[in-house]
Amino acid sequence: MNIHESEKIAGTLQAMGYTECDNEEDADVIVFNTCCIRDNAEKRALGNIGAIKHIKKSKPELILAVVGCMTQQDGAGLNLRQKYPYVDIVLGTNNLAELNNAILRIKNSGKKSVLIDPNERPEVLEGELKYRTSGCNAWLNIMYGCNNFCTYCIVPYVRGRERSRKMQNVLDEFKTLVDQGYKEITLLGQNVNSYGHDLNDGSNFAKLLEEISKIEGKHRVRFMTSHPKDLNRDVIDIIADSKNICNNIHLPIQSGSNKILKLMNRHYTREYYLETIDAIKAKIPNCGITTDLMVGFPYEEEEDFEDTLDIVRKVKYSSAFTFIYSVRKGTKASLMPQVPPEVSKDRIKRLIAEQNKITKELSKGYECKVYEVLCEDNAPKKVGYVCGRTDSGRLVTFEGSSDLIGQFVNVKINKSQSASLFGEIVEE
Repeated sequence: MNIHESEKIAGTLQAMGYTECDNEEDADVIVFNTCCIRDNAEKRALGNIGAIKHIKKSKPELILAVVGCMTQQDGAGLNLRQKYPYVDIVLGTNNLAELNNAILRIKNSGKKSVLIDPNERPEVLEGELKYRTSGCNAWLNIMYGCNNFCTYCIVPYVRGRERSRKMQNVLDEFKTLVDQGYKEITLLGQNVNSYGHDLNDGSNFAKLLEEISKIEGKHRVRFMTSHPKDLNRDVIDIIADSKNICNNIHLPIQSGSNKILKLMNRHYTREYYLETIDAIKAKIPNCGITTDLMVGFPYEEEEDFEDTLDIVRKVKYSSAFTFIYSVRKGTKASLMPQVPPEVSKDRIKRLIAEQNKITKELSKGYECKVYEVLCEDNAPKKVGYVCGRTDSGRLVTFEGSSDLIGQFVNVKINKSQSASLFGEIVEE
């Protein structure tokens, strides 16, 4: 989501005549697009903003803007301006369209801007400019905001309530991306399964996927993120029947403990989650299933953590994003008793070790088999090699030139190493 939002910011700047540069010292405008989903992300953003001070001091005409989730928090925009007075522009999540005017204002009159509108169902903008930076892959927002109010999460407070784009607008943009040659298009939303609930015209995520699956052309479709309580069987059926929608579902469980799930306000049980996993595997046997897992949530005891390990063993995720719970001011969980840091650190190590073991086992199953891979980029630190992903989302490295980027090739997997797969191109 943040990558694509940065593409929109860059699109605005490009339309104003700016071009991308490689280092801060050469820049006329620097925009920090911030995240506040975890404390580390916020601290890193503030550290980077502080590091620009010396450039601004030696180059006063430099325009410095800070935008995104961090600024949208209650009182954060004004606090930022007070702590970092050399910042010229502060925009909330609902004010990104003001970037152009804010830059012109500072250039023409020297007047700085702090614009933070409240999250009261802001208008869904269409026709935003984008400067796409993800190669043959493209991001496509289908909705914004979240209604779930998980007790640990700041997103509904900084992104507002759910707002869906009209289906025809999504389909038109999707077709345009296919016509422009993008080979993989990822549908974005805080909870894509809730798509259309606010439109009152019968739109829903299953119908959107069904219409997208009818669009001709050689391309792939992915989506993120799914909330387990809303992933219905219609969506699973459409994925199973489509030749373009990837057999790859990211389904964050967060915890395997019913007690913790209730405290998190997740609105499902471990039993319901496992039933959904069984339904996916029954219809899509080769589906790559990934997840988010959190340890150290308030009131988490060893028994609750063992329930999480049990879920990991039962589901056998392809991979998992693992986190230690991070206190977010303004959320209900921030008022709950906190788990000691040393306990959380021990649990995250054990969780990662368990998931790594499973990923390694699954990787072995890919060996000696042939998969269609979308070549996405040159392999890092390996000259003469490229990399790409299987339909199920697994990264594969193989010998080849950069001319292959953006092409589908058949690759035989010769070796696996933990989460990494290595192979060679073979003829059909």
